[in-house]
Amino acid sequence: MLDKLKRQANLLPEKPGIYFFKNEDDEIIYVGKARSIRDRVLSYFQPSPDPKVQNILAEAASVDFILTDSEKEAAFLENNFIQKHQPKFNLRLKDDKSFPYLKITVQERFPGVYLCRRVEEDGARYFGPFAPAKNARTTIHLLNKYFGLRGCEEKIPGHRTRPCLEYEMKLCSGPCVGAISEREYRQNVDNALLFLEGKTEKLLSLLKERMEAAAEKLLFEQAAHWRDTIRAIEQIREKPKLISVGLENADIIGLARKGNEIAFYVFFMRRGKVVESEEKIWREKQSRDTASALKDFLFEFYKFRDIPDRLLLPSAPADKKEIQTILEERRGEKVELIVPLKGKDREIINLANRNAEILLFKGVAKPESLCMLQEALGLERIPRRIEGFDISGTGGDEIIGSMVVFIDAVPEKKEYRRYRIRSVSGPDDIACLKEVLERRLSKIVERGLPRPDLILIDGGKGQLHAAQEILTHLNLSSIPVIALAKREEIIFSEKYPDGLKLEPTSPALKLIQHIRNEAHRFALSLHRQRRERKSLRSQLEVIPGIGPKRLKILLTRFESLEAIKQASDEDLKALIGQRATLALRNYFGQKKD
Repeated sequence: MLDKLKRQANLLPEKPGIYFFKNEDDEIIYVGKARSIRDRVLSYFQPSPDPKVQNILAEAASVDFILTDSEKEAAFLENNFIQKHQPKFNLRLKDDKSFPYLKITVQERFPGVYLCRRVEEDGARYFGPFAPAKNARTTIHLLNKYFGLRGCEEKIPGHRTRPCLEYEMKLCSGPCVGAISEREYRQNVDNALLFLEGKTEKLLSLLKERMEAAAEKLLFEQAAHWRDTIRAIEQIREKPKLISVGLENADIIGLARKGNEIAFYVFFMRRGKVVESEEKIWREKQSRDTASALKDFLFEFYKFRDIPDRLLLPSAPADKKEIQTILEERRGEKVELIVPLKGKDREIINLANRNAEILLFKGVAKPESLCMLQEALGLERIPRRIEGFDISGTGGDEIIGSMVVFIDAVPEKKEYRRYRIRSVSGPDDIACLKEVLERRLSKIVERGLPRPDLILIDGGKGQLHAAQEILTHLNLSSIPVIALAKREEIIFSEKYPDGLKLEPTSPALKLIQHIRNEAHRFALSLHRQRRERKSLRSQLEVIPGIGPKRLKILLTRFESLEAIKQASDEDLKALIGQRATLALRNYFGQKKD
């Protein structure tokens, strides 16, 4: 199960979003957020003492995801999903507490600004949510300071005869004592609303001037204050797409197409929050226009499910009025079919479209590194199965060849193989490589084994030509082969005989470096084992009473000298007899009861 999960994890996108582990009953058992979904989920498979991680992996049968545009959006969506699904292993955010909002009580004569945790239908204006929460408090401070909005719940008119401390600190315009008229105060409220709606250019310009002036006067605390204020304002401009303060019910439908395959991705927004998603793949028997396919999808998708007030669509369906009439008859109320062209609604449609695009490749998805490798090398197809080869030896003795297999950029350790060199004497890496390749590739031909999409050799032009020679000899020249030279990490291939140098940060380069290093490690591990066995043999051979027969028994039973020393006298006597055991103990200066 872990291998299957790890393979799924490796196919996740390296983009921000949420991920969720599901059990065998398809129930969500854990939801998390990440800047890179793939990297975060793969971290679960690293050695970890955290029992929570171990318990999640023990119950998980699959892992899925939803893309967002930023880590901040992912945090909001994570919160929505946890509150909706109450996953077993999410200890945080399971209560009804949520990210804070700003509430301006515009229904009152003298509106105030307050921090709240939920949006209600009470006539007030809501803005947010805010993450982290301190941004909400900073924004309230801005509204108090620059627009004179009150933050108290004092009754107006009331019985107060003198203003409070907030007025003295210039954090309120004092409507409770008549220091400002209702008309002027309402203008301030209108300006504050414009500010919260994102029309902040003029204010930002003023604050940046104040920050720079404070820095020039070495008033660094003031400069930091204005810097934090500017950041808070810029945060307000980033309006979350997956949460709305309008409390609307809408389905957001994304679409992507490849030939006769069409992917649909639907976000379900209820009371202003995206709380669920669903995906569908349609395979058309014959090619037809997308508008007709979208019409049929809407007709089928909403046969037996609730229909919300609004459907946000990526493009207009065929016979839009006809399908709208059908949906309204099913719902018994009006249904809006909207194709947004700009603004927040278009942004969330685009996000649904991107999720649909990735859906097209689910099940045959390819990691980004493989796609980039295909493009860099000019390969005809994605190299999903890569076999890497290496030769390890010292001075011609104990030469070992290794083959490692990566499928979808994940090591397939069950298919690793080691080769003891038979036909080569002396230090000749190219001859050794030829032997290993011929033995491996001959089995592919004879037994009909899966062919690699790419062969990777550790070495330079000489190793590349040797591999090409073997492939031609076995009529397998259609299999692409590359060599990776260690010193400058240059790739040699038939297409790039003079070498190709990728950027050091390229995912494609990192992948082939990983395969090369894994092949080297695998070869070296057996090479070291054989050297250790040879050393053990030489030490045992000189002990009186340990002849060829007993030597073979000890080498078969024990892997190291330390293992022999740790063995009990009873075990050794049963293997080689009492006299030989005593001789062995005396030789190593051991006395055991």
